[in-house]
Amino acid sequence: DFSEDLDGRSATPGGKKGKKAAGEKGKGGKGAGRINGHHQENGMENMMLFEVVRLGRSAMQSVVDDWIESYKHDRDVALLDLINFFIQCSGCKGVVSGEMFRNMQNSEIIRRMTEEFDEVTQDPQWKKFKSSFCEFISVLVRQCQYSIIYDEYMMDTVISLLTGLSDSQVRAFRHTSTLAAMKLMTALVNVALNLSINMDNTQRQYEAERNKIVAKRANDRLELLLQKRKELQENQDEIENMMNAIFKGVFVHRYRDAIAEIRAICIEEIGVWMKLYSDAFLNDSYLKYVGWTMHDKQGEVRLKCLTALQGLYYNRELNLQLCFTLLDKYDVAVQAIKLLTLVLNSTDEVLTPEDCESVYHLVYSAHRPVAIAAGEFLFKKLFSQREPEEEGAPKRRGRQSPNANLIKTTVFFFLESELHEHAAYLVDSLWECGAELLKDWECMISLLLDDPLPGEEALTDRQETALIEIMLCTVRQAAECHPPVGRGTGKRVMTAKEKKTQLDDRTRMTELFAVALPPLLAKYAVDAEKVTNLLQLPQYFDLEIYTTGRLEKHLESLLRQIREIVEKHTDTEVLEVCSKTYHALCNEEFTIFNRVDIARSQLLDELVDKFNRLLEDFLQEGEEADEDDAYQVLSTLKRITAFHNAHDLSGWDLFTSNFKLLNTGIENGDMPEQIVIHSLQCTHYVILWHLAKSSEGSSRKDDMVTLRKQMRAFCMMCQRYLTNVNTAVKEQAFTILCDLLLIFSHQMVSGGREHLEPLVYSPEDSLQSELLSFILNHVFIDQDDDTNSTDGQQDDEAVKIEALHKRRNLLAAYCKLIIYCVVDMKTGADIFKQYMRYYNDYGDIIKETMSKTRQIDKIQCAKTLILSLQQLFNEMLSELGHGFDRSSSSFCGIKELARRFSLTFGLDQVKTRDAIAMLHKDGIEFAFKDPSTHGDGGPPLNLAFLDILSEFSSKLMRQDKRTVHMYLERFMTFQMALQREDCWLPLISYRNSLQAGGDDDTMSVMSGYSSRGSSIRSKKIKPPAATAGTSAAKRKLPEEESSSSSEVWQQSMQTPVMLPSPHLTSTAMRDPKRGRDDSFMGVYPLPHDQHSQVTWMLAQRQQEEARQQQERAMNYAKLRTNLQHAIRRGTGLMEEDEEPIVEDVMMSSEGRMDDLNEGMDFDTMDIDLPPSKNRRERSELKPDYFDPASIMDESVLGVSMF
Repeated sequence: DFSEDLDGRSATPGGKKGKKAAGEKGKGGKGAGRINGHHQENGMENMMLFEVVRLGRSAMQSVVDDWIESYKHDRDVALLDLINFFIQCSGCKGVVSGEMFRNMQNSEIIRRMTEEFDEVTQDPQWKKFKSSFCEFISVLVRQCQYSIIYDEYMMDTVISLLTGLSDSQVRAFRHTSTLAAMKLMTALVNVALNLSINMDNTQRQYEAERNKIVAKRANDRLELLLQKRKELQENQDEIENMMNAIFKGVFVHRYRDAIAEIRAICIEEIGVWMKLYSDAFLNDSYLKYVGWTMHDKQGEVRLKCLTALQGLYYNRELNLQLCFTLLDKYDVAVQAIKLLTLVLNSTDEVLTPEDCESVYHLVYSAHRPVAIAAGEFLFKKLFSQREPEEEGAPKRRGRQSPNANLIKTTVFFFLESELHEHAAYLVDSLWECGAELLKDWECMISLLLDDPLPGEEALTDRQETALIEIMLCTVRQAAECHPPVGRGTGKRVMTAKEKKTQLDDRTRMTELFAVALPPLLAKYAVDAEKVTNLLQLPQYFDLEIYTTGRLEKHLESLLRQIREIVEKHTDTEVLEVCSKTYHALCNEEFTIFNRVDIARSQLLDELVDKFNRLLEDFLQEGEEADEDDAYQVLSTLKRITAFHNAHDLSGWDLFTSNFKLLNTGIENGDMPEQIVIHSLQCTHYVILWHLAKSSEGSSRKDDMVTLRKQMRAFCMMCQRYLTNVNTAVKEQAFTILCDLLLIFSHQMVSGGREHLEPLVYSPEDSLQSELLSFILNHVFIDQDDDTNSTDGQQDDEAVKIEALHKRRNLLAAYCKLIIYCVVDMKTGADIFKQYMRYYNDYGDIIKETMSKTRQIDKIQCAKTLILSLQQLFNEMLSELGHGFDRSSSSFCGIKELARRFSLTFGLDQVKTRDAIAMLHKDGIEFAFKDPSTHGDGGPPLNLAFLDILSEFSSKLMRQDKRTVHMYLERFMTFQMALQREDCWLPLISYRNSLQAGGDDDTMSVMSGYSSRGSSIRSKKIKPPAATAGTSAAKRKLPEEESSSSSEVWQQSMQTPVMLPSPHLTSTAMRDPKRGRDDSFMGVYPLPHDQHSQVTWMLAQRQQEEARQQQERAMNYAKLRTNLQHAIRRGTGLMEEDEEPIVEDVMMSSEGRMDDLNEGMDFDTMDIDLPPSKNRRERSELKPDYFDPASIMDESVLGVSMF
């Protein structure tokens, strides 16, 4: 066994002597002559490559150079020497001959070598052989990296040999070939790394040359650089293929070999690859092998794993890369961050500030486990070093608390991260590891209210704003005990300990902020952002503390401050938070309710009185009103509207004053925009509060009548404002109208509220039309057409996003009216047709609307979809005219939209059967609605619409395709079937789409009979059906007979009905082994609930009964004539089919008329024959004048779909 000899260990003593080496065979001791062209510098005689490397007396560089020269002289001889080198290095004394190399596969050679395998004896020269062996492979690849390894011969042969040897049952072959393959892979990794560096350098040179001015640019140099880059890329691709072959062919199998030493070789080398070429190998795809092998039962293999990882961790860049390559999945990212935290705990010098910043930003991750792990890392890095407190010294509080500097650090970190709106995420990330710090509200209050200590730098205005926001987030987190929106993992049941902690925190925060909040509001009263955050704190208070803690005076101070803030500010956000704070404090469960309610009533009394007074003066002045008067009215109206949102102000009769203001604005047309907007909103709140009281069932009948009048009058007012010149006013009126129509729709009487039925309001057609026009004019517009962006803000991305968000809300408001059947569903056609054009902006909304409408009424939804396509088709015709090109972008766009609509129906054809059928019905009627302007010979004006309609044919069930095809024929004349001009292609393609997959059962009844003819002889049932040669015979009818047949056909028809397309009756056209239930049955009877959809068709069928009986008799006679004619013609029936088919047809032709008389009721098996090779040619044959529908009784067809 030579596998151990590579490490200098001898094989079993006393083993058999091996055969002479190839070099020895030709020498006879000191024989002369070159065998492989190797000439030794020390004057030694020529010998094989194996002997040269084994002796180790020559420099490896010269040995490789000699071999390369030999390879260039005769590559087969040199490669044979290299193959024998690997074979003999394994301890095998066998030799691969030239004949074996030329004529045998690698597997055969290895099998022959296994048979000749022998062991070697101890020799001092073997001690250094392993290092020489590995060095030879490395030097060989390095010297060949510029030419020979790309010749697709040498490397392919070597890799193939080593892969085969590594899979051998002989341990020595496996061991040596694995070592050789791994070293070969390492050498190739070095080549790939050099190629990558050269490519980067070439790219930089190319960019530098290209960026020069035209006068100094050398075009020939650019071409050379491009050519060089292309060659480098090709070489890199070849190297990657080689490495993939080695990795997948050797490593993947041998890293789990039964021999521990082989496993250790694999793990040792993969560690080298990761260190050499980290960009390619330092990722989870390769790290997993090291991780798996860490559990190896042999210590030497585990040691190689640790050695490989040490090489990565010693390198700082690879250390971080190792961790961050694991961040592609959340669970792995959590463990990677924890690993970095452990590294941080062991030594603080390993990670640079840049390294730490890569983890810091993850505290804002939406995935909570990742954020918490990053928060722990941040806490360890920034907050682990606290000021030590002296033993026995009193505990410092406020600004002097040890937490003061840590809180400041948190503020600084929050500001530097520039994600100010995500303070709640930062607090949640730090909550588990730093809750004690974050709940030090006493220190935060002191930092905001107290003067700085001597030598201490005071907080800036920006830092104070950030601290107040963080303080609010900590209060919310402590009071609600759940993560912020977007990071929650669902509701979690709190433990008893957590509930107790929550109660304690609420009590403590209330005691602190009940006292501190009024002075904080007084200090920052003029700062809207700070006041907005501070006023949210009372929403989380335990209001009982005001009474039990005897803090009523602080409550009075708080109410006073809120009142002053309301009087000072006109910002909507500040006023709304004041209203919410009053709402939170006005809780009837607590004893402070009366005190707060009085303060609130006094404030509202003053505001309403002031508004009525100002409004009266403002309306009297009319056009003479100045800006100050308008500002006073607007500011007061803003305050009232903000409070009306959360409080019932029905006692102040705000509807009359606001309606008067709005009516004046309509009449004069010069009312300021903001006054109209807030007046509309305030009136809306009046209606909603009135409805809320009526819903409780305690309102009087007079109140219901008043509400009904007010609501309808206000809706009419909003409708009038839809035509306002100001866009913001129109948007406000539209939004309110949509809300009111939805609230007062027929849905409001559900849930036991039948007493509200008098309030139900359905919009008139004019209102529906105006709402739809608003959507089309203000939502479906290009970004550049948005007139709301002015003063050069059009290029501001934030402004564009905000405008898009507003338009999406408008569209969603209207789509809700469609979904809840407030407006006619067909109005959705104007929305659906925009699906493709505005897919990026509104695609999700439109798709959801289509889904909801389909759930409500599948058929009506389908009619709406086809209507949208018809509208687009008409718009295209008006733009391009009736002679448009069907390859134009407009027509292709409509087809693509139809394809998208078709996909929304899903795969369940049973559920959408009625809807798809109705869609085809409407589409066919539209296509034939307008006749040609050129007389009877021209196609209908909308015929091209059938090309669009064909996108839905695949959604038809097999049995429905025939019904749709029959319905199509009712609109066609006989001449239309003969047309083959381009203008008729939509009709041809649509008919083909209806026949695809269903034409065998629906269009060629005779083929169904003939396909069963061959089974009659083996199965004694009924006589076979009509001959398969019928239609083929008719194709050979004289022209006189054909014309006379067509004349008789047309004379018998009261209305022009299209004959079937050329139908072939050969059984070769049928799918093999198809059962009767699949191939023959036309249209199955529909369920009972579907009959109501098609009652209009039943009446027509009764009127046509007499005509159909006459047609059957005439076609029966024609069938007999054609059948006899076909029998007389014999084998001329089906020239293209094989002879056995003709024989089957002829043998069974005599009894087929009996089958027709019995209603085609037979049960035979199909002939299992391959499809005809000339089917395409058959479709171009003369039309078949045999109408299979003429022999189909209604009892066979079942109920028609239409």
